[in-house]
Amino acid sequence: MRYAVYSDIHSNLEAFEAVLADIKRQKVDSRIFLGDIVGYGPNPNECIDLLKTNADVILGGNHDAAAAGKMSPAYFNVYAKASMEWTIKELTKDNIEFLKELESSKVLDDFQIAHSTPFEPDNWNYLTSLQDAHENYHTLEKEVCFIGHSHQPLIVEFIDEINILPIKDMYKTVEKNRKYIVNAGSVGQPRDSNPEPCYIIYDTKTESIEYRRVEYNIEKVQKKMKKFELPKYLIDRLALGQ
Repeated sequence: MRYAVYSDIHSNLEAFEAVLADIKRQKVDSRIFLGDIVGYGPNPNECIDLLKTNADVILGGNHDAAAAGKMSPAYFNVYAKASMEWTIKELTKDNIEFLKELESSKVLDDFQIAHSTPFEPDNWNYLTSLQDAHENYHTLEKEVCFIGHSHQPLIVEFIDEINILPIKDMYKTVEKNRKYIVNAGSVGQPRDSNPEPCYIIYDTKTESIEYRRVEYNIEKVQKKMKKFELPKYLIDRLALGQ
């Protein structure tokens, strides 16, 4: 099986369309989305509608939960809160109901997935250190677990519970008798100093994880964000990948 695994669209339609075009060229068997369809960007409804027909499994993230009224926008910083308040006003009733039904984690046949972390996924914790990785080890039911949330591509390889390796390669072969937590990066809000959308191709036949980056029209998104008076900070950071 060849899977496309992607995360954190954040209402960035142009980035999402660019990723979907690249996924189509990869001839995958299944498409997995790890959450945060909305928030930050100018096209929440369009992204939700496009996702519904371009993902076989869909998780919800913390921004999706806030947009659906499952948690308070007060959780966010001032910029994210402002964009969320705008997003809530824009969303259709049908799309709000759609977001309400999304789960934050699942265990699939070939791997498991979570928006934030496999350990306590509804607490929206970040996995940013080896200590964080260690705390998640005992929740790994499969060899590989894909996550999003931090917007930064990273592979954490567990030789065992104690010996943990952070890997930032663009391609990695999954080794036997080891476990992995793999952050898919972000489609619409990359934050690894590379503004290009990021997603993963996971091939269970070759046991390989491949990161892919694509180009898109950042200025078009920024113009729409300015039109809707979304925070300047969010507009500027898109071009910086931060």
